Amino acid sequence: MSLLEGLEHSLIAGEPYHTEQHFSVLNPATGEQLAYVSEVDEQGTALALRAATETFNTLKTTSAKQRSEVLWRWYELMMENKPLLARLLTQEQGKPLKEAMGEVDYAAGYIQWYAEQAKRSYGEVIPANDTQHQLSAIKQGVGVVLGITPWNFPLAMITRKVAPAYAAGCSFILKPSEQTPLSALALAQLALQAGMQKGAFQVLLTSDSAGLIKPLCQNTNIRKLTFTGSTQIGRILLEQCASTIKRTSMELGGNAPFIIFKSANLDDAVAGLMAAKFRNAGQTCVAANRILLQQGVEAELLPRLIKAVDKLVVGDGLEEGVDIGPLITLEAKDKAQKLIDDAIEKGAEVIYQGKQQSGLFMAPVILTGVTSKMKIANQEIFAPVVSIMSFSDESEAIELANSVEEGLAAYFYSQEVSQIHRVSLSLDYGMIGINEGMVSNPVAPFGGIKQSGMGKEGGHQGLDEYLTVKYLCQKFD
Repeated sequence: MSLLEGLEHSLIAGEPYHTEQHFSVLNPATGEQLAYVSEVDEQGTALALRAATETFNTLKTTSAKQRSEVLWRWYELMMENKPLLARLLTQEQGKPLKEAMGEVDYAAGYIQWYAEQAKRSYGEVIPANDTQHQLSAIKQGVGVVLGITPWNFPLAMITRKVAPAYAAGCSFILKPSEQTPLSALALAQLALQAGMQKGAFQVLLTSDSAGLIKPLCQNTNIRKLTFTGSTQIGRILLEQCASTIKRTSMELGGNAPFIIFKSANLDDAVAGLMAAKFRNAGQTCVAANRILLQQGVEAELLPRLIKAVDKLVVGDGLEEGVDIGPLITLEAKDKAQKLIDDAIEKGAEVIYQGKQQSGLFMAPVILTGVTSKMKIANQEIFAPVVSIMSFSDESEAIELANSVEEGLAAYFYSQEVSQIHRVSLSLDYGMIGINEGMVSNPVAPFGGIKQSGMGKEGGHQGLDEYLTVKYLCQKFD
């Protein structure tokens, strides 16, 4: 079967699961219907849970080497199908094809990394207090995992959860975004082709996320929840998991400051800002949300920024030369416009406005004079809108940067070594880009602090999220 065939149903125990209830998957650039997929029902959910539980018990008997080989094959299949995956991703999510190709590489990178890390879940031997005992600690998979992923990175948000879970010996039930379920199904098909057990990676499709997820969060057979999404939903999920004391990983909302100090290389700063702000039309949790410029920098930096932004092309991601695709929904576009209107009403100035766009497309906007009293400084924008604030000195920059409840990613540009050291230690964020606008990397831990969540994805830390430590105490005669 072709990779793009049969993407209409949940994948349960290795087979498509048919129901009579359906919902549409639309191309945000054109509005055309890409697929009419069936909603999973209670019977299908129960079947998936049973298959995941049985598979986890089987995975316990497999070796790390066996799991590593499956992951390597999954990685190879992703790379072999890169053009198909990228095109599907652009069609259902909207990002430019060149970005989609990059996401395939990024997503596959997590599988490659955890194919290696599967063989490195080391335990330890503990020196005993006498010669009659041997003490040790081993690591085993935590159990059946429930994963919930968003629409903005439909491939990467999945592989950086499923790959370490499988490497650890866990089975995985995925509820992808209803806006981008096709990429998830394609990944799961490739995982099956790679030799993954039929209950190891299952995909449940629904447009009623709350109705599906709440019972699973309260089910004792699910031992861990991993979620990427908004802080608001994260709080609800944590409450639902509390009754069964589940392990949780939460990658929640961001409000990233992008600080440019006087000592910065301004050309580098503009290049970094373009990457941190406009990738995926600004629809990333680590997008630069508040641009903090030190007073005296504006005169040199703003003309360079406007020149760079003016070159961006808005359009269908499948068309040649497009830099910015559509926003995911009309509600997302309306929200961004309301944030702009509120900022203007409270004194911000529009210094750049691209050509007005129809449908879900939105042209870049640059605002100056933004203050902390404006909504745009306190909410994720998730759109190609640059909001610029000013600060006088380093201490004010740190105060502004840390003044929000989120703590996911932050960026700053400086060429003063001592300042780089001070600011790195002072920013209350889980990830910091220093003279760099792209921080994500499969080999490094991704995750935030404060209201931006808990746990890490990527790096060796990402494998530990799916492992539990078992202490063994053996007495000898």
